[in-house]
Amino acid sequence: MAPGGSRATTSGSDVPIFAAALLLAAGALLAETPAAPKLAPLQFLVGSWEGEPRPGEPSGTSTFAPDLQGSVLVRTNHASSPATGERPASVHDDLMVIYADPSGALWADYWDNEGHVIRYAVSVPAAGSVLFVSEASAATPRFRLSYSSAPEGKVSGRFEIAPPGKPEAFSTYLAWTMSRRPQLPKASPAPAAPRTGPPGA
Repeated sequence: MAPGGSRATTSGSDVPIFAAALLLAAGALLAETPAAPKLAPLQFLVGSWEGEPRPGEPSGTSTFAPDLQGSVLVRTNHASSPATGERPASVHDDLMVIYADPSGALWADYWDNEGHVIRYAVSVPAAGSVLFVSEASAATPRFRLSYSSAPEGKVSGRFEIAPPGKPEAFSTYLAWTMSRRPQLPKASPAPAAPRTGPPGA
C-alpha cells in the first residue's frame, strides 16, 4: 500500500524502469555475498563409480556430479546387501550435497531412505583425500567418512562410527574400493530431414 492507505500502481511505461531497479538491487546483494570457493580438491571424486565388493558384502554404485554451476558437489549412492542367515536382503539409497559456506568452510548434508540426516564438516588432509566428520554428541553416535585416491585410478572409502559420549573412539563399519564405471559411447546425431519449405522458412 502507498502512504495514506492508497494502493500504489505502476504504469506500463514505468515497468521497464521498475524491473531495472529490481535487477540492480539484486545485483548489489549478490555482489555483497562472497563467492563459494571451488571444490577443486574433491575433483578426483567426480564421475560414476562402482564398488568392488567381496563375497557377502554390499554391492553399490556412487556418482559425484557438480551442480549449481559448480558451486556444489552432489553425491548419489545406491547399495544392495544380499540376504544372510542373520538379515534379509536390503537396498539403500542416499543423497549428499557438499558445499562451502560464506567463510569458505566446507560442509556436507546427507539424507537417506532410512530417515537418517547427517551434517558433516569437510576437510582435505592431503591431495587426493577428503574427510567428512559429524558433530560430537553425548547422546548420539558420531560418524566419519573418508575417501582417498588409490592405485590404478581407483578410490578407497571408509565409514567409521564412534559410540555416544566417545567422539574419538571410531571403529570401522565398512571399507571399500571403487572403480570408475565405463562411459557409454555418445549416440550419433540423427541425420537432418530434407527441407521442403521455401528458403528461410
